[in-house]
Amino acid sequence: MNMKHLLSVFALIMAVMSTAALADIDLRNAITGMPLDMSFAKKGGNTDAFKEFLKTGKNPYNVDRQAIEKGHDLYMTACSGCHGHEAEGKLGPGLADDYWTYPANATDKGLFEVLFGGANGMMGPQYVNLNTDEMLLIMSWIRDIYNGDPKKAKWLK
Repeated sequence: MNMKHLLSVFALIMAVMSTAALADIDLRNAITGMPLDMSFAKKGGNTDAFKEFLKTGKNPYNVDRQAIEKGHDLYMTACSGCHGHEAEGKLGPGLADDYWTYPANATDKGLFEVLFGGANGMMGPQYVNLNTDEMLLIMSWIRDIYNGDPKKAKWLK
């Protein structure tokens, strides 16, 4: 093995390790359970808020009124056609109550996994339409309008 090849292998290993070190949570596809490939993410979403989310699994925008308003605007253009203007459900399920098609959606991590990687039925992966920060913004609005049992809202804990 020549030195150039050895350095290339070392550089690749370091790149993989440094990417893994950024994420303390393990993001997985809601259907297959396979790791989500974040390299497919639309550009522009690697914000400080998203980096914090990757470490904690909690959406830092959930308590930010300005972010929640931005999330509402994004929701109206990207989600309301299927989930309704008030997240009451249309073609897709309602999102404001405590009935989750995927129980993991009771956590921010679980909801992100469905948004990014898609789900059964018509809910395709949104990484093509939204960047990761925009997904967090939409999630903050969904959390803000929640009208279900607070005991079931794992993101509040």
